[in-house]
Amino acid sequence: MKMDLKSKLLHAVLGAFFAAASPVFAQETPNVVFILADNVGFGDMGPYGGGELRGMPTPITDQLAREGLTLTQFLVEPSCTPSRAALMTGQYSIRNGLSLFIIPGTPNTLPKTAFTMGQLFKDAGYSTAIYGKWHLGIDAQSLPSAHGFDTFYGIPPNTSWDSAATVPGVMLSHSAGDVPEKDLIDKGPWIMEQKAGGELKKVKPFTLEERAKIDVDLTQKSVAFIKEQAAAKKPFFLYLPFSMGHSPNLPSKDFAGKSRIGEYGDKIMEGDHHVGQVFDALKEAGVDDNTIVVFASDNGPTGLEFSNWSALGAPDMGSSGPFRGRLGAGTEGSIRTFAFIRWPGHVKPNTDSYAMFSIMDFLPTFAAILGKELPKDRPIDGVDQTKVLTGESEAGARETLLSFIGADLVAARWKQWRIYFKDEVRTGSGHLQLGGADTGFIDRAYPSVYNIEMDPHEDVNVGGNFIWAMEPALKAVMEYEATLKDHPNPKPANVTNFGGN
Repeated sequence: MKMDLKSKLLHAVLGAFFAAASPVFAQETPNVVFILADNVGFGDMGPYGGGELRGMPTPITDQLAREGLTLTQFLVEPSCTPSRAALMTGQYSIRNGLSLFIIPGTPNTLPKTAFTMGQLFKDAGYSTAIYGKWHLGIDAQSLPSAHGFDTFYGIPPNTSWDSAATVPGVMLSHSAGDVPEKDLIDKGPWIMEQKAGGELKKVKPFTLEERAKIDVDLTQKSVAFIKEQAAAKKPFFLYLPFSMGHSPNLPSKDFAGKSRIGEYGDKIMEGDHHVGQVFDALKEAGVDDNTIVVFASDNGPTGLEFSNWSALGAPDMGSSGPFRGRLGAGTEGSIRTFAFIRWPGHVKPNTDSYAMFSIMDFLPTFAAILGKELPKDRPIDGVDQTKVLTGESEAGARETLLSFIGADLVAARWKQWRIYFKDEVRTGSGHLQLGGADTGFIDRAYPSVYNIEMDPHEDVNVGGNFIWAMEPALKAVMEYEATLKDHPNPKPANVTNFGGN
């Protein structure tokens, strides 16, 4: 059927209108920048009551909170590797055998079969990069390049930031006999890099000097990646797990002495500055309005066991705020930390959410934003929290969370209730009484129960008064255990129990 001139003109105008209007929202899939701090506590950053009040101003982070969403119940796993495994896979870390942080010499490593956030974005046509700390294993099957990342640059994928002190420690203790320091440095650790399809290559020794400036290098590479992808008009996923907060907190020369509390504060201020540099790069590249930025920490702060890292006796440790515990423990202060999300046009500025939001939830949330499905052949413990981001839901899609350490299920959360199935047993005495990662556990006959709104420091066990609060938590445990019938966990992470015992 032929159209008259009037119909043709109307058709052309409407076609032009919809062509111009439609994919302002669609792209145009958003770029994603995920910046992960390391061992920074709930009470450290300015918007959570830290920052200036703790002698270490965080102006960029304060601005980020004004421009985006602050999560006040952001929950992670108790230590570095477990949280990173949960972030990448959307699963409890124990499902991939990574419920303890990786120590070189142990077999713990990310399985080849794991589906990761890197793969999600790669499959969606994104350029992908990680600059910093992977900490999920150095086996070929475990490397970032095996899990969707085009580019990796950082410390050895099976170590953490304190590995920079390896050679000085060996020299101090004469543990290598008369081996020259140069030979020890050549042995490693080294800063490494890899391109997809290529070999993992050594770049330069990871010394204490390099430790002090590595976040500068990582940020520069991140800025270059943003500009390169923006110029190519290609959507990108940038994962920047930098060192801010992890002992030894050796600041770069531009930030040494900037805070009022020593090197820990200096490094927090430096990290805040680097976040600002990433924001500047997004704006200069013209992609600021179409980029989701997440800035979060992987777990709670370190404790007194790391206090001797810092110069002049200032403890190299952060703050859990009002909560009990630190890195490595199963308590609220270990698994509750900071997170900010900025997404112009979608996340309302200067808002906060008390919704329970797990680090595992980012994978299904990003999948929903991209319109992609996650694998159906495995349990996904994360949930889609898109409505929390957009402000459509106050409560969110989660009300329970389990906490594992090694082979043990140590605790559960249901709403504001914390239920413990194990008792912590601290080692040592006096100022040497260590908690966190140095905690041991013994079984309880009945769980202990704490209301973290009524009692944030978990000083009063109210299990006798609120027995009913255990039931929903135990239900979550039973539901998790039911998934193990068809999807059993691999052998759990272990560094203390050998010989099959």
